Amino acid sequence: MNNCLTMVGYVGQKPEVKNFAATGNKLVKFSIGVKEFSSNDDEQKTLWLDVEAWNSIGERVVAAVTKGREIAVTGRLGLNSYVKDGDDGQQIEVTKPILKLSGFHLCGRKPRKETDK
Repeated sequence: MNNCLTMVGYVGQKPEVKNFAATGNKLVKFSIGVKEFSSNDDEQKTLWLDVEAWNSIGERVVAAVTKGREIAVTGRLGLNSYVKDGDDGQQIEVTKPILKLSGFHLCGRKPRKETDK
């Protein structure tokens, strides 16, 4: 696989499911936060990467992935483009990277719920 990306981070929100009734396909979206370290300063920053999972792997994501969970994701890097309204009323085309999921592994402990503390 020429275009292969593996990232380890934390799930930012509950996976969102979108069903396409006409085709029977299912799309599951979530994002992961990945720590970025800089040699210029000791400040840590978080990079957010959107992840898309289709059909059977999307079903596995819905069954296993929860907000706050540490996860290793593997897939290919893609681009999503869309148009949004800018502050001045002009339409702006936005293009951002996404990871098209081909596999994942849950890492660490399952996050504790508020009631478990």
